[in-house]
Amino acid sequence: MDTAEIISRPATERNETRRAPAFTPLFLGDWMRAAFIHYEVDPEILQNEVPFELDLFAGRAFVSLVAFSMERLRPSFGGRLTELLFRPISNHRFLNVRTYVRHQRETGIYFITEFLSNPLCVPLGPPTFGLPYRLGRPSYRHNYEEGTVEGDVASAFGQNRLTYKASLSAKAGFHACEPGTLDAFLLERYQAFTQCGRKRRSFRIRHVPWPQQAIDVSVREDELLTLTGNWVDGAQLIGANFSPGVHDVRMGRPHRLTACERKHRVRVFFDV
Repeated sequence: MDTAEIISRPATERNETRRAPAFTPLFLGDWMRAAFIHYEVDPEILQNEVPFELDLFAGRAFVSLVAFSMERLRPSFGGRLTELLFRPISNHRFLNVRTYVRHQRETGIYFITEFLSNPLCVPLGPPTFGLPYRLGRPSYRHNYEEGTVEGDVASAFGQNRLTYKASLSAKAGFHACEPGTLDAFLLERYQAFTQCGRKRRSFRIRHVPWPQQAIDVSVREDELLTLTGNWVDGAQLIGANFSPGVHDVRMGRPHRLTACERKHRVRVFFDV
């Protein structure tokens, strides 16, 4: 994929444009067999729990659960040697609880909580990228080839669980989201914003658009979500998507956000 990023200045700066510096990834990885489960939530309740301005779709706010497997996480440099050194933390299962935000003129995602299976990774998230990692017990049976998608995620000590089940059509195939749709709003995000303590960061990612299809999902247990905030009060399940995954996801370095950071508009174009 050849990705170009163009930054357009506001009209007060004579509509000048310039090309952003080349994106240099820090890590590579494969994000496989991803189930996206979407909830519509009360914007006022959610905004009280999120340190960035919410990004709304037609005035509506959303929280999405993203259950997937990280495979072959590795540095973008050093070849086979650094990949070998990363092997103890290269494969793990995630449950991301995320919402949609904006900072100045940029839009992206904000991680409310991330449950992951590898205990070696948990202490690394906050000091490096500001990610809210916590230990969980994700177990996924995302056997889309057989038409079934099931998951069971327990908290570290098993008191709270999330369980879900869905079916999908192998004949329907997988395709990119139509631009401008709610599916595109919820899936196609290429920047993340984080806050750990008083430190705010952002980082970018690059990958081909998610090949996906909409699925009907049943959430059978959801006590795990009560650990992630009051947004769950009155939250309504509104849909789900499944993707077989994307390879060679490129993850950029974290960038410290400051109050005096110059405002600008960022538009990202993908040429696949």
